[in-house]
Amino acid sequence: MASMRTILTPLAASLLIALAGCSKEAPSKASASAETDKQRTATDIKPKEEAAEADHQEDGEDHEESEGVATTVSMDAAAMQAAGIRVQALAPSAIGGQLRAPGEVLDNAYGTTLITPRVAALVVRRHAKLGDEVRGGAPLATLASVEVSDAQAELRIAEQEWRRVSALGTEAVSGRRIGEARIAVDRARAKSQAYGLPGTSSGSVNGQFTLSAPHAGRITEDDFVVGERIEPGRALYRLVDESTVWVDARLPPGRVPDLKPGAEATIVAGGERITGKVLRTSHRTSESTRNAVVRIEVPNENDRLHGGDFVDVYLDAGSGDTSRLSVPTTALVQMQGDTVVFRQNTASALEAVSVRTGAVVGDVTTIEEGLKPGDRVVVEGAFAVKASMLKSQLGEGHGH
Repeated sequence: MASMRTILTPLAASLLIALAGCSKEAPSKASASAETDKQRTATDIKPKEEAAEADHQEDGEDHEESEGVATTVSMDAAAMQAAGIRVQALAPSAIGGQLRAPGEVLDNAYGTTLITPRVAALVVRRHAKLGDEVRGGAPLATLASVEVSDAQAELRIAEQEWRRVSALGTEAVSGRRIGEARIAVDRARAKSQAYGLPGTSSGSVNGQFTLSAPHAGRITEDDFVVGERIEPGRALYRLVDESTVWVDARLPPGRVPDLKPGAEATIVAGGERITGKVLRTSHRTSESTRNAVVRIEVPNENDRLHGGDFVDVYLDAGSGDTSRLSVPTTALVQMQGDTVVFRQNTASALEAVSVRTGAVVGDVTTIEEGLKPGDRVVVEGAFAVKASMLKSQLGEGHGH
């Protein structure tokens, strides 16, 4: 028995040592396996998150594109024919007929007079009022002034002295005295005329004087009250001869050289046509409107036109400029604030092209920028193309 115990004791110790080693190795392997699974899971999740983010970005880009305005539309020949759409190649051509332009009626400056006193004065009486039509020489307003009173007195004294020395003659009065009297009366008359008074004494020295109409016309401005003190140069009345008026037509600068002074022009106001003639064309383009002005003189029978009225002007366009492109005015439409023409591209689709227009001549409009010779554009049915583009745009939106 003793020998058996001696043999078992080393064997048991070896067994215990082996079991302890296994227990330490097992947790180590389990920990390593868990770490490996964790890394694999993270690796699998990251590509999925990146893919989802990329899909969301692409969806956002598609949404932004869908919110843009459709600028092209594809239509086959049958659909275009059914919609009344006709396409034509552009080529430079002569533009004749009448040139239409907006115009504004102005007072004829050559027949306009500002009625102003030449000396500081007080308004005593009004003889005419705003809107009155007066004849030449008619009294307009009576004023009073101390300076005028002095001038009237000087003229009266000078005239009396001149009459006295003239009556005495050279036998009683020296030639020098006669000369001085003559100069004194001339100076007094000149002073009175400078104040707007007649060149002869009226016998009164109360300082009152009357402003009269220098020509026939209508009172279009009247800015004073009785009793007001008026300084020299301030206008009391604006007197306008309305027998003729001016009309300023505004044209693109490229069309102005075709017009000559004396050329006939037609003014349309209130459905009535009036014939006038071109006075002059502008040699300078407006910096703000980029237009040039053509001034037209128009007879104003029966007081049909008044300053400030807007009218349509038709001018003879002559033979035209063969280097210009033009399209029917109905081929132009507005999209997003731009004037566009629909052009057929190489894929036969219709695309909206922004253009800068020029003069309107009859039923056509010249094109300054945006198109070139050979471009195929829609000349009939432009509104049908626009409607198709808008309909296509509405159909591209997202449903979220």
